[in-house]
Parts: sequence; C-alpha cells; structure tokens
Amino acid sequence: MLNDIVLAISNFMYTYLLIIILLAGGFYFTSRTRFIQFRMFRESLRVVTERPDRAGSVSSFQALMVSTASRVGTGNIVGISTAICCGGAGAVFWMWVIALIGGASAFVESTLAQIYKRRAPDGSCYGGPAYYIEAALRSRPLAVVFAVALVLTYAGGFNMLASYNLQSAFAGFSFYGDHSPFLIGLILAVLFAACVLGGAHRLTKVTGTLVPIMGVLYVVIALVVVLMHLNLVPTVFQNIFASAFDFPAIFGGFAGSCMMEGIKRGLYSNEAGMGSAPNAAATADVSHPVKQGLVQ
Repeated sequence: MLNDIVLAISNFMYTYLLIIILLAGGFYFTSRTRFIQFRMFRESLRVVTERPDRAGSVSSFQALMVSTASRVGTGNIVGISTAICCGGAGAVFWMWVIALIGGASAFVESTLAQIYKRRAPDGSCYGGPAYYIEAALRSRPLAVVFAVALVLTYAGGFNMLASYNLQSAFAGFSFYGDHSPFLIGLILAVLFAACVLGGAHRLTKVTGTLVPIMGVLYVVIALVVVLMHLNLVPTVFQNIFASAFDFPAIFGGFAGSCMMEGIKRGLYSNEAGMGSAPNAAATADVSHPVKQGLVQ
C-alpha cells in the first residue's frame, strides 16, 4: 500500500507538476539572464579557482565539490541508463537540452543562497533555499516545509537509493553472501558518520579530495568504453538524433517517451532547481554572490 501511495504521488509530481515548473523556471531564468550559462561560461571557469579572503573558509571550489558529490552518482548512472532503456536513445538528446537550460536555474538558486546566507559565530557561512524563502518571500511556514522536505529527501530517499544501488552492484560478484548487505551498510554508515560528524569543514575537505578523483575516474572510464567501441559512435549519434525527433513516437506515448524520460532524468541528474546545491553554495566565502552562482 505504501509503495502504491509513493508511486501515485511520484508519477503525478514527476509527470505533470515538477516537470512543468522546473522547465518553465529554466526557460524564464535563461531569458532573464540573457543566456548566462553560455554568455559567461569562460568567466565561470575562471572564478572557480578563486581563493577565499579568510583563512580556513570554504572556497568556491570546495563548495562546488560538495554539490557535485550528489550530482555525480546514482542519477548519472542508474537514472540515465533507466532513461535510455525506457525512452530509447533519443532520451540522451533531451537530457543534453535540460542540462543546458538548467544551467540558468542553478545560477539563480546558488546566487540567491549567497545573497541571503548567514554567518555563524565561528565565521563560517550557511544558508540555502529555506533561508531565502523566509527572507525574500517572507514566508517562514513555507521555508519550514522546504527544510523538512529536503531533510527527509536526503536523509532518507537519496541516501537510501544510493546505498541500495551500491550494495546491489556487489551482488554480481562471487564473494557476495547473505551478510554482505549488512556489512556494506555498516561500512557506509561509519564512513558517513566520520564525514558528517566532523562538521562542514571536514565534509568539504573530504569531498574536495574524493570528488575530483571520482569525477576523473568517471570520465576516464567513459572514454575507455567509447574508445573500445569507437566504430559504433557514429551509429550512436545517429540513433540519438533520429529517436529524439521521432515526433509520432514522442507524442504517441508521451508519459514514457524519449522526451519525457530525458527531461525527468536530466532534471534528476543535474539537480538544477531542486534546491539542494544552494545549501553547499551558501557555505563558500566569495567576493561576490554571482561568482558562486557561475561556479554552480
């Protein structure tokens, strides 16, 4: 019964409400910022290396790594493979489109987090959508609802999904046994506690070290797979564009079409507009709020 309730809510939110709101927001912000994700792309690469003025503060790069830690993971592996399986090769094209449009949403939400961030007694920064909802929209109840929803999403949904996918990946190995899920869960819990209980500074140090390594390995492995199947690359691109613009197939079964699957997974994998990345963006010590928006 619980599964049916969750699926019903998820299907409604993900097929109608969230898709329309996030897409509309992305197009609106792209228009109002005059295509900032393209116009200031070179500047975004430059400011990512800016160091904070205060010694020991979270740098722009470290804040980016915290948010990237959630962006590069389950959504980019399991989510995208699901989109291709369900929606076909054309889903990849629509994921590209959503990534480009979502850049403006990521810029706006992270810049707002910097504008309305707060400083702790020790000089560190904190903030996020809940804080600028309260300050800018002057709605504390809505801010509380958002904060509770975000805690439940990450403390429960996202982490549980990532943990499940990680341990299920081990099921294909011969050493996987009846107690393996428990052992893997225990190791994850210890590592998670070591990071989180050390506060924001330890979390940023860990992600600042691990995420670049993870990102490089992710790209290197992807390139190795591409090079091993180089003869198939032209066919792959042909299938992507042919399926992406197969309009009878798109609108014939819209809910499960390549366009809808691409939009869904694109929004999930880059998290633009979800309100998660701004919490990390707010911790950065930068000379101007827009700089962290560009970085994110």
